[in-house]
Amino acid sequence: MESIKKIVLLGQFGVGKTSLLRRFITNEFIQDYKTTLGVQIKKKHITLPSGNTMSMIIWDLEGFSSVTKTRPSYLLGSNAFIHVFDITRPVTYYSLDEEINFFKKNYPKVLLRTVGNKSDEKNPKNVLEYLKNKDIDIHGVVSAKTGEGVTELFMDLAKNLETL
Repeated sequence: MESIKKIVLLGQFGVGKTSLLRRFITNEFIQDYKTTLGVQIKKKHITLPSGNTMSMIIWDLEGFSSVTKTRPSYLLGSNAFIHVFDITRPVTYYSLDEEINFFKKNYPKVLLRTVGNKSDEKNPKNVLEYLKNKDIDIHGVVSAKTGEGVTELFMDLAKNLETL
């Protein structure tokens, strides 16, 4: 039995949303940075450990300084959000608590994963300690460049979505 799930990648400009998507879909990393305008949509079929299959329809949204500025129409019908921040740029994680509260209040039935990207560039220990002290639940630190944790992020999300 195949299910279809809509996953939306959100976060500020330059956090690596498009690179994470590319790493998951084609297992590639391209150094050239091009800003996403509007939305880019990709699809990947996966087989879950249960033997069921899932079509992941992944929406890569343009970055905004705040998730509250995201077009609500892009978020409609979502099964999951992956909220990405850049562990090398504090401005991308200083307001995570407010943004997470925005998702919980406005989209309480949508599965939310908050992840730090660019672990290849900096040791995430200090960032994670800072966020832990602010009582922010982070679901991992990944690297689109090296691929570390990217497949695991999407597969774990798919396993959780399978039960919903």
